[in-house]
Amino acid sequence: MGVVFYGLTILSFLQKPLFNLFRQFRHWTISLLIIGSLLPQPPQVAALTPYCQLPSEAILQKDAVRNAALKGKAKQKQAYQSLIQQHSRLLRNCRQQIWPQEQALWLRVYPCDLRPGVLETLLDQIVNNGYNNIYVEVFFNSQVLLPKGNNPTIWQSIVQEQGYDNSDLLAQVIKKGHERGLKVYAWMFTLNFGYAYSRRDDRAWVLARNGRGQSSTEVVADQVQAFIDPYNPLAKADYAQMLKAVLQRRPDGVLFDYIRYPRGIKGQTTVGEVKDLWVYGDASRQELINRGLNNKGRYLIERYLEQGYITVTNIAQADQQFPGEGSPLWVGRRPPSGEAKLLPAAKKPRLEADLWHLAVAHASNGVIGFLKAAAAIAQDQGIKVGAVFFPDANQGVGNRGFDARLQAWDKFPRSLQWHPMAYRVCQESKCIVSQVKRVTNIAQGKTVVTPAIAGRWGESYQNRPPLEAQMQAIQAAIPQVNSVSHFVYSWQDPEFDRQRRECRF
Repeated sequence: MGVVFYGLTILSFLQKPLFNLFRQFRHWTISLLIIGSLLPQPPQVAALTPYCQLPSEAILQKDAVRNAALKGKAKQKQAYQSLIQQHSRLLRNCRQQIWPQEQALWLRVYPCDLRPGVLETLLDQIVNNGYNNIYVEVFFNSQVLLPKGNNPTIWQSIVQEQGYDNSDLLAQVIKKGHERGLKVYAWMFTLNFGYAYSRRDDRAWVLARNGRGQSSTEVVADQVQAFIDPYNPLAKADYAQMLKAVLQRRPDGVLFDYIRYPRGIKGQTTVGEVKDLWVYGDASRQELINRGLNNKGRYLIERYLEQGYITVTNIAQADQQFPGEGSPLWVGRRPPSGEAKLLPAAKKPRLEADLWHLAVAHASNGVIGFLKAAAAIAQDQGIKVGAVFFPDANQGVGNRGFDARLQAWDKFPRSLQWHPMAYRVCQESKCIVSQVKRVTNIAQGKTVVTPAIAGRWGESYQNRPPLEAQMQAIQAAIPQVNSVSHFVYSWQDPEFDRQRRECRF
């Protein structure tokens, strides 16, 4: 009896702390369940739409929690932060399972997005629609998304409102985007520096010019555009300074847009002679002449630029002035055997054709060189770089003409992401798919291709099929494409975009 009683006593003594621990654990568990039931619960992946969009119930819950957080105290704010983190994880998991892995949205932000709750509402909407990337416009129309009080560039800050000199809208977008699981790219104009830049007396010589003495502001219908000479050292320095300031905010990537020349209006959409080309800025013209590899070559390049053609007399004069040089030479030229012995009239057709192709290549290389220099600045900091282009902007026209934009994207570095703007207007998706196919065929799997398509969810818009239809067609025809972007937020929610754009502080 004593032994048994003693054993039971010992056992009972040992069980008491275990029992108390179990009772405490059960109390904690019940408390956590009760607290958890008060918070909005994220939907499961299976409950989302095919494009990782949140159901309406979850959206309404998030709106309510966000509004409470804006008006409430630390507890409400903590609940909101917890919810956006839950949705961030949900979006990440969904995008890992559902095509496309990256779904991006082109976005312009406004000064009024600095008002309490506006940027949060905007970014929550974007996540609700299944996007995990945003391309934020940071340099356009002679404006830059840098604080007025910390803007080392020649361009005006987008935020000009009094009292907001140090408000860094770009930094806020990046920070709050990251909190929601969004990658944030800086979307920037490149050769188009904007009309206000072109009106500066100290920058007039920086502009691209054609052989008629015109700048782009004189031949482009959209007067906010002003294209620079990509060979101009001051243009390169101005752009590099601005780019470095943007990169200090550490975006996830940078997208270079307007990597081209202007297209012009009416009959100026193609180029067919040297005076159509934007190679008459001081820097570009001198660089083109310097491509001559001997005196004969440089002499004929100069005459060609001045006149728009060369004459038999020009060729004879080159032979007389530099008799010991043989054929005229410039970069890339391989004269036919025996050319030096021919009469000037027999040389003229070949020389003139070679000069035309030299001038076109020179113009195109200016664009590519400017892009490479800008891309290197970002890549040296470990930031991803993408090039935005029109798939049909590098095509020939007729026997010797070219698209006036001279956007030789097929020669862009393969280390960059390629973002073809597949915006062709058609009632079906076939023409859009054909544009993307052309790019992927040239990329040959060596480059990440992210097509940019235009439209709205669930409805045709501006003669384009719904976004779903375009995406399904791309996925079916080009399954290797695993990232897509949509142009543009203002098309999807024009009312909220208008309110943000036109608001008053």
